[in-house]
Amino acid sequence: MTIIETLDNPGCGCEAFDHTRKLISIDAALATISSAVSAVEGIEVLPLAAARGRILAEPVVARALTPPFDNSAMDGYAIDSAALQGAGPWRLKVVGRITAGEASSAGDQNLSGQAVQLFTGAPMPRGADAVVMQEAVQRCGDEITLTTVPKPGAHVRRAGEDMGLGAEVLAPGCHLGAREIAACAAAGQGEVSVHRRIRVALLTTGDELAVAGSDLEQAQIWDVNGPMIAAAIPQAAFDVVSFSAAGDDPEALRIQLSGLLAQSDLVVTSGGISVGEADFVKPVMQALGVEELFSGVAIKPGKPVSFGRLKACFWLGLPGNPVSAFVTWMLFGRHLLQHLSGESRRRSMRRHVVLGEEARHRLGRCELRPAQLNGFDGMGREIMRFGTSTHSARLSTIAEADGVIFIPGDSETIAAGGLAEFLPFGDR
Repeated sequence: MTIIETLDNPGCGCEAFDHTRKLISIDAALATISSAVSAVEGIEVLPLAAARGRILAEPVVARALTPPFDNSAMDGYAIDSAALQGAGPWRLKVVGRITAGEASSAGDQNLSGQAVQLFTGAPMPRGADAVVMQEAVQRCGDEITLTTVPKPGAHVRRAGEDMGLGAEVLAPGCHLGAREIAACAAAGQGEVSVHRRIRVALLTTGDELAVAGSDLEQAQIWDVNGPMIAAAIPQAAFDVVSFSAAGDDPEALRIQLSGLLAQSDLVVTSGGISVGEADFVKPVMQALGVEELFSGVAIKPGKPVSFGRLKACFWLGLPGNPVSAFVTWMLFGRHLLQHLSGESRRRSMRRHVVLGEEARHRLGRCELRPAQLNGFDGMGREIMRFGTSTHSARLSTIAEADGVIFIPGDSETIAAGGLAEFLPFGDR
């Protein structure tokens, strides 16, 4: 299965522009974000217990050898393998016992003809070069009998074999999950330097919106995009500093957006970016001096998606239809957050899958159609099932989907059994 790792491989064939609408390709939009956005300034030092989900700002180095001393990899008996001469079996006297965490001098002498009982993690006694598993010996009183000679170093963890003193364990830009935090602890680091949390402001627009759970008045609908995008933002590294709604009043919208741009690293809006008479977000942003980096992408759904900046603050304008907003957030919003946070591992999640049925499509924009995993074929490849079209306002399609398949803008059909790119939602 091919993994699309760089932006240089468009994969889905949507590099063709719709020149009549001045749309750019998906990958050109992603590249624009990559070139424009870098990590925010500001570092804080956190204890490991509070660092989950954050992005490293400085490298983590080992404070000591790991492990700090030669130790046993299992329960057994430490011996000097060179002392086992001639034909076996060999009987050795047990002259000591060392447990994990115990500093003991047992066996600090020539172990010829002798053994020291060890437990997993216990330090190796001087004079021993191997550990024999307890299952491989017979013990009678203070003697063990073994029938095979272990190789030198058998079942021994050498000092520093995992981490050397001063070795870089994690590089800046690393996302701190459970495994990375374990590596920090193993390196002896109880604190880490991380990028500060990103300040994100969310604004949904439209006179028709009402808060979910409230009683709807005539011509109103519940706001979906606000709670949806807020839930899609990782809470550890990002701080939603404002979550608000705005009506279709240009002056009120200007005042609201001006304040959000001044206090945030990223402003995410939904709605108001198309070409209708009541679409005020884009002209208000222009009036506020926001530099438009792209506006309009050759994608279905989500064509009006826009991106810009004002000084140190960035703006991502999502369409108002919920499916369009969700798909464009998953495609562009996640990419934008990775760059703002300083995360270094930014491989695309796109991969190839097998279509379980024929996909038909109208030529033009690259279509991202919600799809569900439907098992695996005989070669172990994922098989996807999907609907016959994409509906930008039908939320049930994304609630049930595992992600979206890419249907190239220049392809009318992809045959059943053919390959298509797939972007998992990955929000569960």
